Amino acid sequence: MPKAGKFLLLSLVILAVVFGLVYYGVNLTSNLGKSKSQVSAEDAGKRLSKLYKDIRVGTAEPIKGQIDLDPIDVASSLPDISKFPVTVEPTTGTFVEIFSSTEKSGTGVDGWLTEVATAFNQSKPTVNGQQVSVKIRNIASGTATDYIKSGKYVPDAFTPSNELWGEMVKASGVKTTLVSERLVGNVPGIVIAKAKYDALVDKYGSVNVKTVTDAIANNEFSMGYTDPFASSTGLNFLVTALSTFDSANLLSDKAVQGFEKFQANVPFIASTTIQMRDAAKSGMLDGFVLEYQTYFNAADLKSGYVFTPFGVRHDSPLYALGDLPKAKLDILKAFSDFVTQDSYQKAAEKNGFNQLKDYKSELAPVDGGLLSSAQKLWKEKKNGSKPLAAVFVTDVSGSMDGEPLNRLKESLMKGQKYLGKDNAIGLVSYSSSVTVNLPIAKYDTLQQSMFVGAVNSLQAGGGTATFDGIIVALKMLEDHLAANPGEKPIIFVLSDGETNEGLSLNDIKALVETYQVPIYTIGYNANIKALQSISSINEAASINADTDDVVYKIGNLFNVQM
Repeated sequence: MPKAGKFLLLSLVILAVVFGLVYYGVNLTSNLGKSKSQVSAEDAGKRLSKLYKDIRVGTAEPIKGQIDLDPIDVASSLPDISKFPVTVEPTTGTFVEIFSSTEKSGTGVDGWLTEVATAFNQSKPTVNGQQVSVKIRNIASGTATDYIKSGKYVPDAFTPSNELWGEMVKASGVKTTLVSERLVGNVPGIVIAKAKYDALVDKYGSVNVKTVTDAIANNEFSMGYTDPFASSTGLNFLVTALSTFDSANLLSDKAVQGFEKFQANVPFIASTTIQMRDAAKSGMLDGFVLEYQTYFNAADLKSGYVFTPFGVRHDSPLYALGDLPKAKLDILKAFSDFVTQDSYQKAAEKNGFNQLKDYKSELAPVDGGLLSSAQKLWKEKKNGSKPLAAVFVTDVSGSMDGEPLNRLKESLMKGQKYLGKDNAIGLVSYSSSVTVNLPIAKYDTLQQSMFVGAVNSLQAGGGTATFDGIIVALKMLEDHLAANPGEKPIIFVLSDGETNEGLSLNDIKALVETYQVPIYTIGYNANIKALQSISSINEAASINADTDDVVYKIGNLFNVQM
């Protein structure tokens, strides 16, 4: 055969082989469901049924448990205050302890107040002829407020991110004395992708909270915000949004109706700022809320996003708490005067504070009792007309025996008070096989009793087939939603994160992506990275339960998501 002919034949053979490999590869990948783009909704149902058929699934006898009808006790869920670090130790016997919000009392760009308070103590200040100092404890504003309101631990003073928390503390009956309206300047805002920002300007003429809430209500803008029970920016956004519907009465029928319409199109409420930013990076959100100081220090945001300020300023007011003796009030006044010196205020600018100096609070002062009522309204209305359907997937493998399983049970027993009566709840457990301990049903008093009984009956032993448990939960949700299409599915996995039997993450990842069910993970003595890889599929959060604040963390998680 001539050389040209041989070359042509060889080329055809190569093309055929390449085509065959590509064709086979695409179909193989599609069949295995390896990526989101290659699993259609129709194929997902078949894939789920096939995987479910290959799993050993049993059903437990229903057991009623004794339910606790007492209201939620926030104080009992709070860990010992030592959980929250002291970033500046006092240097004298006479001192004041100050709870400080985390963006200014940590380290690095978040360590401005830590550095200034250290300098204050090193300056050996005196009050009435006696050397004094300060103690700074790093604690989020919402958590600090819970400690103070509950009376579990009340420091001498409190500098939250904004005045809203101070008003809530005051309304709870704790005496507050404003020492300084501002220790350092900051502003909350909505961070919006540049292209979406330009589109909103084209349609609405400008961008502010009113145009954003209108755009969300009209399903033109996808935005997330943070838990208003825990986050200063989240609380600020909640009351600012309510004011756009009725500025005269944040809780009027008009405001509530406007909020419900707006909230129905909010795809994402984040438990933490980190979770929200991860969702934004995935392209899930057009915008989200953030403080300017964080935005200033995030190079990946400043180039492609626009910052639009809203609400009350975050100027870190300083409050004295309770009936402090004059000597302690004098220390607080001396400290306030020290930190507001020009040199320290200029140093704050390098960390992103004291920017946007011309921005004035667009929200009138809000009474603390009204703020608490707004939080309760949010809790009741945040899911709109869509109740949730949740399945708890519990690890009862041999590695969970003893303390891990005891902590898992404690978490669920105390956290179940946050679940909400309009939601539907189910529970499965897994070791080498999977057991349906509680079929999904509305969380009324009977279901609550069954839930408590199911949790109490959990026993450890056997291997760990985590992804088998998730597939069973998905199948339960699919069947439940077929009869209840208006509900929103969610899964909570409580585990040590170690999988040694059954399906793998690769086997189920594309399926979870296609169903778009968020999977929140809670790790006990756990491989946290393994659990985070599950939660990250659909931008859910992961909690490390190996800390003494796990009950409080889980309560917050359920409060936000349920």
